[in-house]
Amino acid sequence: MAQTESTTVRLKVSPEVARIVKLGAPRDVQLAAARGALPLAGKDLLTVLFFLCRSSDAEIKKAAVRTLRELPETILTPVLKEESLHPQLIDLLVRARMADGELMGAVIMHVATTLKTLLYLAGKASSGVLERLAGHQNLLHQNPELVAAIIANPAAEKTLKFKLGWQDPEAAVQSAADQKGDVGDVDDDEDVDGDDEERSQTEIEALMKEADAEGLSKYQIAMELKVAEKIKMGLTGDKEWRAIMMKQSNKLIQGAVMKNPRITDGEVLMVAKSKTSSDDLIRLILLNKDWVKNYEIKKALLVHPKTPPPKALRFVSFMTMKDIKTMAKSRQLSNIIANAVRKELAFRIKKQGG
Repeated sequence: MAQTESTTVRLKVSPEVARIVKLGAPRDVQLAAARGALPLAGKDLLTVLFFLCRSSDAEIKKAAVRTLRELPETILTPVLKEESLHPQLIDLLVRARMADGELMGAVIMHVATTLKTLLYLAGKASSGVLERLAGHQNLLHQNPELVAAIIANPAAEKTLKFKLGWQDPEAAVQSAADQKGDVGDVDDDEDVDGDDEERSQTEIEALMKEADAEGLSKYQIAMELKVAEKIKMGLTGDKEWRAIMMKQSNKLIQGAVMKNPRITDGEVLMVAKSKTSSDDLIRLILLNKDWVKNYEIKKALLVHPKTPPPKALRFVSFMTMKDIKTMAKSRQLSNIIANAVRKELAFRIKKQGG
């Protein structure tokens, strides 16, 4: 999975890519490509964006960076299955899409991913990605520097660090650490004020604007924020900020995202569909009458293991016949929900027969 890093970048590109990125190529063509407006296949599109992200033209560069961050997983996932993918393209994806756990999982497994890229990922990624990386024991055994990078990452959970052989150097002086508000797990549930260190709302907004500037990563800025600042970002940020904050382990930050007035039904649906969503997040969705009017959200809540059965059961009668039939065959539902679905199916079949 980890390769030796080469100092020379040599990319063999298709004629279509060469036509767009060559010296003297029409600016309007490059700008259209940077915006993702040209009909390019996944690998060609990624290659074009690789070059245009390094353009001396600020508008083209900014557009390419934005497109790269917003490309759907359905485009990038197949690209990461190509063994011939250049290591520099993989490195670009890591720097632009580090918050995307599924893509980073594919990056970790890719044969062309360099050790340098993995070390960058280990040092900057979120706890979920770190868990994926730590799951590859052979990789860590062959590259012990990866273990050190994961342990040094502030996002690494203590339980993960302990699994990797870490010993808490502050264990003997825990009481002193408590007095300073520096307890290891404080970020998980504590509402931190941090009056001397917390930035003002104006400074937070300045950070958000800065993150939109060319070449800057919102995820990297998020890594530097205090818990209270992340909560503010969750409450006020745009879709990209909301996605980053929703992947934080802190329940207060996740809850702030759910209270963001700009959150869409699509984002709520993603939370409702995720099996890792906490009881608190599911409860927040259930309490919002507008969200539960959405059919897809109802369906996701019905089958979610964290939805209390009495709440889930009230959605059964709203399901379409097609979905009821599918659910009746599922082995993922609890016995209570499965029985209710089967009864509903039998009732409808009997009613149609009558």
